[in-house]
Amino acid sequence: MIVAGLGLRSGCAADVILGLLREAHERSGLWPDLVAVPALRYREAGLQAALVRLGLTLRAVTPDELATAQPRCVTRSARAQAALGVASVAEGCALAAAGPHSRLIVPRLTGTHATCAMAQGEDA
Repeated sequence: MIVAGLGLRSGCAADVILGLLREAHERSGLWPDLVAVPALRYREAGLQAALVRLGLTLRAVTPDELATAQPRCVTRSARAQAALGVASVAEGCALAAAGPHSRLIVPRLTGTHATCAMAQGEDA
């Protein structure tokens, strides 16, 4: 399974999310099976609109799952640390949703009001 993890600010536009997912695809040659976000961003309108356009499933990552994935993240963000108490939101979401033995295939990409990373689960 390929999982795209997203970190996003409230009000992030669908086009920003779509652009980051396309960039991750271009870098990896792979398309995600699933998108994962922190539970507090699950209902964001821009996110929901982007996923409807792509036909992708969304998974909410709990704060505990996000924290557990942090040792496997390669990027450190002072902003994420201050806002959510974790070093990397996008990488953490991707790794948490892809499973305990997953690996990053696209480290954090940064866009306007959003970040994206992709992880591959051991079953992929």
